[in-house]
Amino acid sequence: MKAMIIKELRLIGKDRRSFFFLLLMPILFIVMFGSVFNQSGSGASITLRTVDQDQSTASRALIGQMQGIMDIKQLPADSVNEQLDKIKQGQFTAMLVIPKGFEQSMKQGKPANIKLYQDPASQMETAPIQAILESISTQYRDQKQTGLLMASGETKTQAEAALASPIHIENVSASSDHFNMIDQVVPGMTVMFVFFIMITMARRFFEEKKTGLLSRIRTTRIKPLHYLIGMWFPFVLTVIAQCIILFAFGHFVYGLRLGDVAALSTVILSLSIAGTGIGLGLSFIVPGEGAAMVITQLISMGGAMLGGLWMPSYLLPQSVQTIGHFTPQFWAQHSLQDIIAHGAHFSDIWGSVLILLTFGLAGLAVALLRLPGFLRSAAN
Repeated sequence: MKAMIIKELRLIGKDRRSFFFLLLMPILFIVMFGSVFNQSGSGASITLRTVDQDQSTASRALIGQMQGIMDIKQLPADSVNEQLDKIKQGQFTAMLVIPKGFEQSMKQGKPANIKLYQDPASQMETAPIQAILESISTQYRDQKQTGLLMASGETKTQAEAALASPIHIENVSASSDHFNMIDQVVPGMTVMFVFFIMITMARRFFEEKKTGLLSRIRTTRIKPLHYLIGMWFPFVLTVIAQCIILFAFGHFVYGLRLGDVAALSTVILSLSIAGTGIGLGLSFIVPGEGAAMVITQLISMGGAMLGGLWMPSYLLPQSVQTIGHFTPQFWAQHSLQDIIAHGAHFSDIWGSVLILLTFGLAGLAVALLRLPGFLRSAAN
């Protein structure tokens, strides 16, 4: 068995296609997504294009107040129609127009209307802008009411106390204070590409079948279980090495916090058993290498979507979240993020570890059941 393990490790090390799928591809994905999210995270402010047609002291004061919260880009007063065409073309999502007469309406105590033009297909992007404008509008209302109360004889303190909300909202973070999208990307890409080991596994078994090695094994004293373990163990070590390299890359290049290393190592081990165990069972079910590649891509990409590897699972529809609980990718990603972002330890993630091990052992059981038939087909 030792000679078999050493032989497989050498073959895996020489396999350039495995290197591409297991290391180069995930690193490229991490760099691509990491660069995008780093740039979006560094440009923290919301951008709002503004057209000031009033050009008054009041309109400039409003713009100044918004500039303390958002990135305001002022546009020429006569460019409204041109900018509306750009919104329709999807070049940006919202534009605020302060119409002529804004200051005059405020002085007369009339409602001073401003117009927020927005793309109806981008409500998620425009919702924060609407919330900010509503907040500014509330401040103007409070200032007006404070003035009216003071005019009726109350002090400024009394007026502000009368207008104060009876409810105070205290923001308490129930999660990690350092979570960022790198905490999503690095574990997600690592888990997704772990399952590409199944292509390499299937290819190795079918190569042994074609070359006649499997038929010769039937004439030796090697037991089926020993043969499976001898073929399986090198792939487990390969996946462990893959995960170590990818997490080290995320740590040293993007500053990914690894959390409890012992708990992280436990999840990596259970994930390697799950991925290679499923690959082992798949290798003895599929009719050929081509079918193995197609099914592997379905498992890897489909599991990535359902398991929340590309985006946090809570952003997915409820039905998709429910289905995702039946995938090993969900439990791997869930436990990895608990460790990295929430400071979890083994006592917090042991349930996910058991589920991953169950997936792996189920794959091993299928392989044991299918191995005799696979050996007979090799002999024929």
